[in-house]
Amino acid sequence: MLDDQALMEALNSTPVVDGRREDRWQDDRELGRWAGEHGGLGDDAEERRWLRAARDALQATEWGTGDAAEGAGAEAGLRRVLAGVRKVPRPGAGLATSATGIEWHLEAPRERRLAVELVLAWADVKERMPGRLRPCGNPECRLFLLDRSRANTARWCSMKTCGNRLKARRHQARARVRGESGPGPE
Repeated sequence: MLDDQALMEALNSTPVVDGRREDRWQDDRELGRWAGEHGGLGDDAEERRWLRAARDALQATEWGTGDAAEGAGAEAGLRRVLAGVRKVPRPGAGLATSATGIEWHLEAPRERRLAVELVLAWADVKERMPGRLRPCGNPECRLFLLDRSRANTARWCSMKTCGNRLKARRHQARARVRGESGPGPE
């Protein structure tokens, strides 16, 4: 099963670089390397196609622009990835492997298994940490963050880049407004 870090790598595979969206998973070798590192086939074109579809549907779901057609498209994409997939209980090796003695096994076509695991990792994060997975607060950024702060107040994927940039812009805007209204009372 994929972990939180793998989920974030997948969601953040379309950053904005120098003002342009870059899709790091467009390169078959890069996506194949990622898939291989996470237990996938790595060199299978169908697996890469399913991974891209799952990633795109998850991103659209998380951005949630409120556009009904877009939301329906994201849901349909997730349904395609998950179609015919089952989690089946099997007796485990005993209590040493599981508190109940039951292990859950994923039954999915081999080329789709990693994409299904990506969706399941997303669902797990949404259940374990509700409201903590969200897009960066910078509207020009396409990255996501998983807020692990106690107060759940993180707004940016990176304070160093997006946070400082937006704070500097707000400060400059306030300074301009003060400058236009003239000096204060003396």
